[in-house]
Parts: sequence; C-alpha cells; structure tokens
Amino acid sequence: MAAAVRTRRLLVRQAAAAAAAGGGAWALGLFLLLSPRLCQADETPARRFEYKYSFKGPHLVRSDGSIAFWTHSGNAIPSADQVRITPSLRSQKGSVWTKSKVNFEHWETQVTFRVTGRGRVGADGLAIWYTSEQGLDGPVFGASEPWNGVGIFFDSFDNDGKKNNPAVLIVGNNGKLVYDHQNDGASQALGSCLRDFRNKPYPVRVKITYYQKTLTVMIHNGFTPNNDDYELCAKVENMIIPPDGYFGISAATGGLADDHDVLSFLTFRLTEPGKQVEEPADSEIPDEEKEKYREEYENFQQDLDKKKEDFQKEHPEMQGEPADMFETVNERELRQIFEGQNRVHLEIKQLNRQLDMILDEQRRYVSLMSEEMKKVPSGQPLMGQAHQGQLENIIQYQQEALRHIGELRSSITNAVHHAIQVSGGATGGYENVQHFNDIKEHLHVVKRELGTLVQRNVAYVEKPKCPEIPPFPSCLSTTHFFIFVAFQTVLFIGYIMYRSQQEAAAKKFF
Repeated sequence: MAAAVRTRRLLVRQAAAAAAAGGGAWALGLFLLLSPRLCQADETPARRFEYKYSFKGPHLVRSDGSIAFWTHSGNAIPSADQVRITPSLRSQKGSVWTKSKVNFEHWETQVTFRVTGRGRVGADGLAIWYTSEQGLDGPVFGASEPWNGVGIFFDSFDNDGKKNNPAVLIVGNNGKLVYDHQNDGASQALGSCLRDFRNKPYPVRVKITYYQKTLTVMIHNGFTPNNDDYELCAKVENMIIPPDGYFGISAATGGLADDHDVLSFLTFRLTEPGKQVEEPADSEIPDEEKEKYREEYENFQQDLDKKKEDFQKEHPEMQGEPADMFETVNERELRQIFEGQNRVHLEIKQLNRQLDMILDEQRRYVSLMSEEMKKVPSGQPLMGQAHQGQLENIIQYQQEALRHIGELRSSITNAVHHAIQVSGGATGGYENVQHFNDIKEHLHVVKRELGTLVQRNVAYVEKPKCPEIPPFPSCLSTTHFFIFVAFQTVLFIGYIMYRSQQEAAAKKFF
C-alpha cells in the first residue's frame, strides 16, 4: 500500500510538472485523474470505540445474568469472561444480539472466539451478523432467515462432501434469499476463504470492516499470541447494507458438536477524516435503563457499607487508623530495597563459606605435599611419576593460590560489611545506589579472580600420564578358533537330535 502511494505521488508530480511546462492536455488529464486517488489512498478513517455495541470480560455478566446492552437467547450461556453461544451438545442453538440499532454508517468489529471439540470434525459453525432485525432463533447457524443484511459464516461441517471446510463465507441477503445448507452456500457467497479455526492454541480473531461500501474480512489464525497477526480472507466492494441494524453472533450444533465461545466483541465507529461526528437524539441511555443502573449501584454501595460495618465489629482494634492497614509507595520501595539487600547479603555469606572450604583444602594439600617431599630422598622421583622440580612448581602454585584466595576473602568481607551497613542505616536513594555499586564491583572482582585461578590451575598443574602398557600377545590362533566353532556346532546338532527323540517318545503316550 505504501509503495503504491509513493508511485502515485511520483506520477502526480511528473504530471504536474509536465502540465506546468506546457506538456499538453494529456499531462493535465493525468494529473486530474491521479489526484483524487492519491488523496483517497492517504485518507485513514478515524476510529471511535462504541461501548453500547461491545462486550468483553472480565465482569462481563451483571448480577441478574444478563449482558449490558446485549440480549441472549437459546442455549447461550454468559459468564464472567466469555459467552458460550452453544455447548458441545447435539442440536443446540444460541445467539447474542445488541439491544439497540447501530446509528453510524461505517464501522469495524473485532471478534475473538474459540471453537473447540473432541472430534476431528465439528459442526455446525458460528456466524457474525449485521441485519436490520434481530434473528434470535432460526436454522442458519442458530439465527433466523431470511435476513436483510450480511452474515459472515464460520462453517465447520462439510455438507456437500467437497472437502472445502472449515471455511469462512460472506453471504449478503436482501430479505428474499434462502440459505443453501446442502451446498454450504457456495453459490451464494460473495467472498470466501478456507481457514481452519477449530482447536487452535490461541483464540481466533476476526476483524470485519465496512467503509465506503467495501466489506473487508481479516482473520487471525490463532497460531501465535500476536494480536495483530491478521491476514486477508475476503473483500467485497460496492456492497449495500441497511443504514441501521443490529450486531449479533450465533452458533449451532448438529449430529456433531463443538463448544462455541466468544471472548470479546468490540465495535468501532469509522468516520472520514475531518468530518464531525453528529450524535443522534436517541444516543442517550433510556430512563428505564438509567433507573436500573442506579438501583444496581445503590445495592452495591449498601452491600459494601454493610461489609465495612461487619468488619469493624469483628475487628474493633483496627478502628480509627484505616490508613495504617496499607503501606505507602515509599514504604513499599524501601521494603523491596531491604529485601534485595538481604538476599545479596546471604549470597555473599554463602560465597565466603565456600572460599573458606577452598582455603582449607589448599592448605591440607600443601601440607601433604610438603610431608611427601621430606620423606623422598633428593633426586629420587615421587612414586615413579613426579620429579622434584615438578613438585616445587606445584607447591609454589598452591602458595600463590592461597594468597589469591586470601585476597578474595578480604574482598568478600568488605562487601559483606557494606551490605550490613546498607541494611542497617540506608536513608537516601543516592547512598543506596552507591552501596549497591560497591557490592556489584566486589562481586565482579571475585568472579574475575576465580576465573584467573582456574586458568592458572590448568596451565601449571598437568595431570601425570600413566605409563603405556605393552600390547599382550593374542592367546587365540585361527586354528584354535575354527576347532572351537566346530565343537560347538557338533554339540548343538547333538542336542537338537536328542530333543527331537525325546519329543517323539513323549507323543506315543497321547
């Protein structure tokens, strides 16, 4: 789209330049032809959320089991997070519809749903509607027919046996068309695409846009958690629908059954850029609904006051200081800082204990090597493997390792001291940051020194190699091998003959 806009702009500039330079009537005509299209391509409609034609969890259902500004019928089951249009039972129908008609010409809906079932094939499907009247119950995916408007069908079952389901179809109707169930509406669809929307790891999303007599359907296949991963399904141009209508969503099951769950239905009003939105006179909430909402709010408020009084009666010691029950933002930040400092302190103490163990091992190893060197006469190798020079190098390395580990220990002790000071008397943000930086620097020094010790250990200490053992002569010659194989073969044949004679003798008794 962006590339096309840039191309059109370039052509318009060239045509305008040619017309200005006296290039002729053809350049002026090209300029006049491309200018409206370029302006149309640059226009992006303004979006406005319409809450009266939308629903979304949580707290989707009111106390009386209904959905605000919507009505449900049939086997539809509203809950706090979703609306189950039909459960996975045979021959079920359900639907939800807006209570009031849409009062704007251009719109966009974003529907999130799940279709799940145990079988490899499901039925019957789900439909999203925009019609002049509510189709509360009927044979077309749980809605009535004929209808005046448009329906987007998510057909799960292959009625015509052409293996072209699951599919998404756009079917328009002027109130006279009867839906062709046997052929899955193939001859009546204005646009369609093959999409499998059953049993997906993530909810399936569909975006339906009607703007300037063009209906566009975008599908999110439910394979990724990215909410904007849409792909074009179908687009119908020059489509005329009723100027005002009801939004609805319905579903039905047959011999096979699926759970059809709708998680959200969001509606947006689309307006042309620069056009002022005119609010109709009937856009306000009716007095009956206002009274109902006011009573519901008062009931909630009374319940809350009653619960407060009951709590105060049960806990009289907590009266008078309700603010002390909750910590402030500064207190929470200070508590988190102290918890982090305590964790750092514990980690450093654990590292200090491990270094003490390493020091003890190194000292014990140096003492053992010194004793062994004293026992061995001068010039004689130790156990036939290590010479005097090698042992002196090892002892020198161990002493150097002890010195480095002592430095590490002192560094860790300083870090622990800083951590204790921070935990005991941290009062300012800058001081806390400075102490944390010191602790971090000490930990980096420890890590670097330990890496140096490991590298030096590999460089200085070479593992003594065992002397090579001369190859032993083979005890089995070729002649002996063949004699052994022949002997085993004779024994095996003799055993087979003996076993067959025993079985033949046993059969005589039956």
